[in-house]
Amino acid sequence: MPAAPNSDPYAAIRPGKDELLADGRLARSALARRYSRPLPGNIGIVIALDADTVDESKRVVELTTGVDGVAGYKFGLTLVLRLGLAETVRQLRNVTNLPLLYDHQKAGPDVPDMAGKFCTICHAAGVDGLILFPTAGPRAVDGFAGESILRRMLPIVGGDLPLPDYNAGGGGYVVDNALDLIFARALTLGADHFVVPGNTTAKLTHHAEQLKSRLEMPTFLVPGIGPLGGTFGSVVKAAAGVRVFGVVGRAVYAAKDPAEAARRLVDEGRAAA
Repeated sequence: MPAAPNSDPYAAIRPGKDELLADGRLARSALARRYSRPLPGNIGIVIALDADTVDESKRVVELTTGVDGVAGYKFGLTLVLRLGLAETVRQLRNVTNLPLLYDHQKAGPDVPDMAGKFCTICHAAGVDGLILFPTAGPRAVDGFAGESILRRMLPIVGGDLPLPDYNAGGGGYVVDNALDLIFARALTLGADHFVVPGNTTAKLTHHAEQLKSRLEMPTFLVPGIGPLGGTFGSVVKAAAGVRVFGVVGRAVYAAKDPAEAARRLVDEGRAAA
């Protein structure tokens, strides 16, 4: 039976009383069962496969997939525009069993009606998780995060970039409290993985405190480490009490020894925990 015109199409996946802790917070362990392949560990890195060629990206995966603390891989336009989405997943899956996260640069700032189509295609391609920036409003948050959860893909929700002129306060076009609003809405669907820029420790601390009051254990994916200004150790310290995965690209794929570069970053983060 089709939903009534004014009903909530995502009511069935919004967290219920059985997913609340005694103090009223959402339990991450209960929410994780919604996802087909959650990120392993508490402190680690996700490698961004932004190298110039497909072969370079695959070589980095082959060299790092066995490194303790490498939790997964993020890929986007540099691979998908060359190979297509399904072929990218197929080729990467041949060299790693770790989660593959698709960054559509960035999915979410679109009309909500596109959410189901987008998530259906990503699920059919074998994507494990989606980087989502649903800045188009509350219905975009519901649509893109909700459709991802319905298809058992991990929604990793953000809306901010590690750029000084991204938010209105720095001369940009996105309101300064956009992440607060987006995260609050995403929580109502059961999202517990979030993208928070790492080059401003004040933002990390703010969002860590806000989300820890609502979730048993939030998870942050943090870009902005290395060439963009932040260090992994400072990121982990600023987000104390949160599972933290640094999103690193050039610091690993451009290194002479990607495996050793990945190990150093993981060790730095764990030493700061």
